[in-house]
Amino acid sequence: TMALCLKQVFNKDKTFRPRKKFEPGTQRFELYKKAQASLKSGLDLKAVVQLPPGESINDWIAVHVVDFFNRINLIYGTMSEYCTERSCPIMSGGLKYEYRWQDDSKYKKPTKLSAPQYMCMLMDWIEMLINNEDIFPTRIGVPFPKQFQQVCTKILTRLFRVFVHVYIHHFDSIINMGAEAHVNTCYKHFYYFIREFSLIDHRELEPLVRILQGWGG
Repeated sequence: TMALCLKQVFNKDKTFRPRKKFEPGTQRFELYKKAQASLKSGLDLKAVVQLPPGESINDWIAVHVVDFFNRINLIYGTMSEYCTERSCPIMSGGLKYEYRWQDDSKYKKPTKLSAPQYMCMLMDWIEMLINNEDIFPTRIGVPFPKQFQQVCTKILTRLFRVFVHVYIHHFDSIINMGAEAHVNTCYKHFYYFIREFSLIDHRELEPLVRILQGWGG
């Protein structure tokens, strides 16, 4: 199975969670198609993430948050068998960075969790938010809440930690699966997007700063 080609690896429905889809005929679906078309056209990723003229920034951010959730879900789902309670008892990015889980229900204080537990909590939490019509409204004419970009910053900051963990602890598995190019492209796309709209505090990006330097980012 290690020698599976990239296409097979990422065409499998090995997502960690069911994919969130955009309803055809909606503004968000059209924006999603536009974003996907530019991605496939081979355009520079820095250009791909820019807000298309005349479009709403919140719609553009919403489309990307959902899309990154789906993609990162897929990346983690593909290598989750290598990320176990035993191999990763702490959700971390090397010895220097440890991520604790906190939410408004079960874990009111930052709590140490294993990486697989953290990923489960994270994906459940994001899924709950993106399916919440009060935060991610899908009906035409329903405005986004005032704290929308704040919520997206929190989602993207936590999704970034999945990249940190995967790159630092599981990159050998990604290489063995032939998925390195896909993961790198997804990370670059994510990075240019958050940088374009200043969505993540630069201090959060420190664990992967070397990778960016290697790309001239």
